[in-house]
Formats: sequence, structure tokens, C-alpha cells
Amino acid sequence: MNANPSFTNALIQETSPYLLQHAHNPVQWIPWSDTLFEQATQQNKPILLSIGYAACHWCHVMERESFESETVAEYMNAHFINVKVDREERPDVDHLYMDALQAMTGSGGWPLNIFLLPNGKPFYGGTYFPPIAMQNRASWMEVLKGVKNAFENNHEKIVEQATQLSNHLVQANIKMLEKEGDEIEQFEANKEELELMANRILLSADTQWGGFGAAPKFPQTFALQLLLRNYHVSNNQASLYQATLSLDKMIQGGIYDHIGGGFSRYSTDAHWQAPHFEKMLYDNALLISVLSEAYQITKKESYKIVIQQTIQFLENELSNGQGAFYAALDADSEGVEGKFYTWSYEELKKIVPADAFESFVTYYQIQEQGNWEHTNILWTQSNFLESETPEWIAIKKALFEARSKRIRPALDHKIILSWNALMVTALCKAAAALGDSVLVDKAVRCVTWLEDNMYNAQEKYFYHTHTKGSNKSFAFLDDYACMIQAYILLQEITGNLAYAYKAKQWTEYVQTHFIDEEEVFFYFTADYQKDVIIRKKDNYDGAQPSANALMSYNLLYLSTMFDEPVWRQQSHKMVSTMHKRMIQYPSSFGCWAQTYTLMAFGFTELISIGANVKNSILEVQFLFLPFKLLLISDEYDPSLSLVKGKQLYDNQYFICNKGTCSAPFSNLNDFLTTIKQTNY
Repeated sequence: MNANPSFTNALIQETSPYLLQHAHNPVQWIPWSDTLFEQATQQNKPILLSIGYAACHWCHVMERESFESETVAEYMNAHFINVKVDREERPDVDHLYMDALQAMTGSGGWPLNIFLLPNGKPFYGGTYFPPIAMQNRASWMEVLKGVKNAFENNHEKIVEQATQLSNHLVQANIKMLEKEGDEIEQFEANKEELELMANRILLSADTQWGGFGAAPKFPQTFALQLLLRNYHVSNNQASLYQATLSLDKMIQGGIYDHIGGGFSRYSTDAHWQAPHFEKMLYDNALLISVLSEAYQITKKESYKIVIQQTIQFLENELSNGQGAFYAALDADSEGVEGKFYTWSYEELKKIVPADAFESFVTYYQIQEQGNWEHTNILWTQSNFLESETPEWIAIKKALFEARSKRIRPALDHKIILSWNALMVTALCKAAAALGDSVLVDKAVRCVTWLEDNMYNAQEKYFYHTHTKGSNKSFAFLDDYACMIQAYILLQEITGNLAYAYKAKQWTEYVQTHFIDEEEVFFYFTADYQKDVIIRKKDNYDGAQPSANALMSYNLLYLSTMFDEPVWRQQSHKMVSTMHKRMIQYPSSFGCWAQTYTLMAFGFTELISIGANVKNSILEVQFLFLPFKLLLISDEYDPSLSLVKGKQLYDNQYFICNKGTCSAPFSNLNDFLTTIKQTNY
């Protein structure tokens, strides 16, 4: 990337690592701002909006090929207002214009390069454009010249296209979440449809290599969690087999870093061998969560080890040292994707002891000519635990030390609120599965840092990102949804009721500032944010959970804990509106389906109040209890609906479901045995 000090643009004032990567381009980039459209209107120039992120390989490629070219930059500067956006800093802008690109072309991706009228309405776009036309793809200069000529010579047609596209986005936003006839009144969750959704997920299962569909393969953690719930309910062996096969193959594959721990974003092949090497915080958090659930069911030692190694990777490479976590590691180093993580045959021969070399090479599929692009990715088709003997651990430590001397991939040191909240949830789930109180402390430390550093106490709202002491952007719906979920899990894992009240407080805030006109779904942006042309509602569970799906769960949980019938009704309306899509496409709505499943079975409330019961919190959660609502605390709070009307005795345990409670258990082992036998 160009570091010529003779070139600087407005991005030099930014804190985002991605924007700073472009600060020395000869292109006169400016950041997104609330005065952008006014500026473009005054100059009567089209806006070129270019969106990417710090770990994006093809973003780097296009920068080297085009944005560092003085000739290209001269043309861009003369005819466009050039705006750079970090998609992780402004996901609202990215969501809106990615929808526009997909409506125009049927596909999307990053870098996202889209052209807007001065008022922000999109009219043309694409992803990566090469410097020279190839494979039916126009060159970047051809695109720039075509757009410039169309804006100047066919302006009325361009305006008409942009208006139609913007109207389409508005209508799609409405129709996406519109009520489906009388389904809300007739809807009732049932157990049979969980089995139906699981079976539909299994239709696309790769029963040899795990995962779903062909390459590229993503972890699809929500689909795996739904399969685990179906196994829990119906003892469906096919569901358990596919979920554990998928996790096993990912752990064996190159998508998992066998030397340093942690997962890459996805696999470029069907075998999980060759990853796209960028490592994202949210992927690792979501995989820790599903591995923790799988460990609760199977007690497979490999899952425990990988959970621990992944958390250690995050502590080593993405931690800010004070409890929070940075966003990502780049896929590239020295301009080459995967260079930091791959090995030549000769390198390995120098480091691995001679008496172990043959078995090492066989286990990790190493070839003299390389097993991927003339180099070697460590991956295996053998049992993961074979590599966890003291001898092999020592070898991997030596490789880790040798690798540490290489030029490292760039670190995206943004701290993103929602991603960190997902990590808090993951730490809570791992603490429960492994019975590890140290992980509880890490979860508390992380959320405390977020509260201390990303909360505006004067205005009483959270920020979305924090970079080097600077906060940027109002928090979005997914930030609050993930934080509320994290508070719920923290209450369960610590017994501290203050977290439950924080979850309730922020749910009330979301209801005030994000609710739509029908008072059912939530907008992605708050009502006080004014710099986007359309307020979107998201409902699709992609690489990250839909914020509305998470809110449907949060509302259901908190309505039970605090006796809020309006919230329960709202959650029911949300899920019922998504019902047909969820049943038809469960892989795309897996987070929604988990809330649906809770509605079908109802919460099992596990309650105990007393001076010593908090000592049993981790023991109670060692089991896989996907439908539990846990209140084990030394605090007696009669305002909580869970304890209203119940005669609670110190240090006794109750199991309640749908308003009916068991006789009290005075013995913890009897309590746990009953839970296990009843399969709550």
C-alpha cells in the first residue's frame, strides 16, 4: 500500500485502520459524513462510494492496481466525490448500498464500489474492477468514464433509475417484514416443525466433509445450533452426526489454525483445507459458542481443547490487554494471502525433529511441491487428538515460535461493540460448558471495559466502535441486541441480578429509539441518526445473527423474567411474521428458529435463592439446557415475576415450566439428576 507522504487526503484524520490504509492514496478520499450530500449537491458531482474493510484481500488488490495510480486518481478527483467507508465502522451504510448492488446485479461482495447521485440515491455499482478489462469485466477506468458520461449526458435517465431503485429498496424493506395474512393470530409454535427445519437443513448437508453445500464453505453456526437442539429434543442421530461431523472437519481443516489456534472466516474448498485467511472476532466468538454446546452434549475432548486454544488465540492476538478484543487480522502479509500461516517443505524439515518428520508430514498432508499454491497449509483427515501428545505440542510450539518471527498480518484494532458482546456470550457459554470460573471473570472484565469506554454517560447511549481512545458512530441495533443477550448470559453465569436489570434497561431503550411504525420490528439505526437515506430493518441470519432475531429472543426471555406480556406478544408477532421463511429456508434464519423452538417448548425455569447457591452455578450449566431460564442468586428480589407467588427457601432448588413448579430440592445432586433425566 502506498505510503508516499506527498499524497495525503482527508482520511489521514480518521482512526479506522481500513481508512488509514487509503490515507496516502493520490485519490482525494473523504469519509462519510452528515454533510456529504450537501457537498455533492453544491458541486453537482456523482458520489463514488467505495466500501471495504481492513482484512479484505480484494480491497487491497484494487487499491494497489487502481487507487494508487496517479492517472486513475486524477480522473476520479476531477469528476467524482470519492468517499471511503469502513463497512465495520458503518454497517448501516454498507447494508443499504449492498442491498442496492444486489438489486442491480444479483450479487455482492467487497470491495463494494457504488455510484450515487448527489442526494445519495444509487444508480450503478459493482465489486472488484481490474485495471485492464478481462473475463467480461470492464476495467476500472472504463467504468469511471462510462459513469461520468452517463451523469453528464443522460442525467434524466440516471435520476429515473436511481429513484426507481431507491423506491424498490423502500418497498423491499416494508415487504420483507410485512404480516402474512392472519398468521399472527393463528400461529402456534410446535415441536414437529423443529424436526422439519432440521431435516431441510440436512438436505444440503455434505455427509462426507461436513458443512452444507459446495465451496466456498462457511461455518453456519446457527444451523449447527439448530441441529443440536433437534437432537436434544428428538434424539435425532442424523442431526447430531452432521453437527459434530461439521465441527470435526473444521477442526481438522486448514480453516482452523493448528499452530496458533483460532478460525479463519471460511474455506475456499469443500474440504475445509484452504481458508480465506482473515481471522474475525465474531466468527471465533460464534464458533466458541457452538463448540461449547456440542461439548455439553458429547463431552468430546477435542472440543474442549479447541475452545481453550481459540480463547488463547484471541487473548494473544486480538486482546487490547484490558478485557476487550480487536476486530480482525488481515488475510495478507507482505502482500500475499496466507503467507504468515503457510510452510514450505524445507522450512518444516528444519524445524520438525527428524524422528517425527515422516509422521508429521503424513498427518498434516504436507507435500514437497506444496498442497496449496506451491506451499503447504497444515490440515489433517485424522483424529485431532493425535496432535495433542506432549511430543506434538512441543513441535507445534517450535513452529509457533518460528512463525512469530515472520512479518505479521495487519491488525484491525477497532473494538466493535456487537462483536465484543458476542464474545462475552461465548465466554459465558464456554465457562458453563467447561466449568471454568476464569472464563466468567474474562466475560465480566470484557463487558466492564465496554461500559467504561464505549458508553456516553451524558447522552446515555453506546458507541459502535472504539479505536485508539476515540469512539465513532452511534451504536446500531445489533450492538444493543448483542449487549442485551450478553447481559442475560452474564446474569445466568454470575447470579448477579444487576445484569438482568441492565438487559431490561437497554431493551426499553431499543423500544424507544429503534421500533418501527407498527411497533413490531426494529430499524437498524436509531431515530436520532439522520445521515442515511433509508432506515433498514434486517431479518436475515448471515455470518452474524440478525439483530431482530436476537431481539425476538431477548424480548421472550425478559418478558418471562420481568412479567412483561407486551414484550412476549411482540416477540410472538416477530417470529410469526418470519414463520414461513424460517420453515422454508431454515439455514438462512437459524437464529430466528432458535427463538421459535423456545416458544414451542417454553422456558424451563431453574430457580434458587440463598447464601450459598451461587457456588453451584457452573455445575447447573454443565448440561446442555437450551430452553433454560436460570435464576440462581444470593439476592431475593420479590419484584421479579419468577419469584412472585413462590415460597422460596434458602438454598433450595426449583424447576418450573409454564407456571407449574416442582417440589423444592434441598440436594443439588438430586436437582441435577432430575434435570438430566427429564431432558429439559
